[in-house]
Amino acid sequence: AETPLEKIYQEIIQDQEKRCQREQRESREKLVRSREYYTRWSHQIKTPIAAMELLLQEEPADVRALKRELLKTSQYVEMALSYQRMEGDGNDLVIQRYELRPVVMQAVKKVSPLLIHKHISFSAGDLSGEVLTDEKWLVFVLEQVLTNAVKYTPSGSVSVWCEGEVLYIRDTGIGIRPEDLPRIFEWGYTGYNGRLDKRSTGVGLALVKQVMEMLGNKMEIRSVLGEGTEVFL
Repeated sequence: AETPLEKIYQEIIQDQEKRCQREQRESREKLVRSREYYTRWSHQIKTPIAAMELLLQEEPADVRALKRELLKTSQYVEMALSYQRMEGDGNDLVIQRYELRPVVMQAVKKVSPLLIHKHISFSAGDLSGEVLTDEKWLVFVLEQVLTNAVKYTPSGSVSVWCEGEVLYIRDTGIGIRPEDLPRIFEWGYTGYNGRLDKRSTGVGLALVKQVMEMLGNKMEIRSVLGEGTEVFL
């Protein structure tokens, strides 16, 4: 630059170049992440479909088992649709006040076949009051968290209650290893528990965290290995 004006133009061009490079990098990362997710999802959804095919061959077919596998399939499809909506920035939010208990119970009803199958007790404490949110997205978050709670609780209980502005979901499951806790919200990270499950995509909690941020809320998870996990919404 030979003049102050030329220096300003150079700085503007450099800033634009950096912004363009950053957007290109983010776009590539988004595409890679999307491909990885749908590859994992394709393998994941095969399991309940194959299970349903086997159950239908039995005489008589186990209706309860079929319902559980159908629930898993439905959850995987709903997760994929939610992923598409989030990645496409099509945030179809309808923010208004809802009674908290009916919203929570929608999610509980969806996962009830899993609770019944594993003989896990469920308790709902104080869920009075209202919450300012999008009902559909909050039910999605609760369903994912409750499904995880049931999945990693071989026996015991799952409980939900509200204190002030915090909704608690606690299980008495296997817990999360300390080294995994800082990374549980990373895309694609399955951790030790996910490797045990062998069907985990490492996307559920990442998507839940993203939804909570979209709703303007916070999410924390605390866990003690062998004792259980507590989620704070």
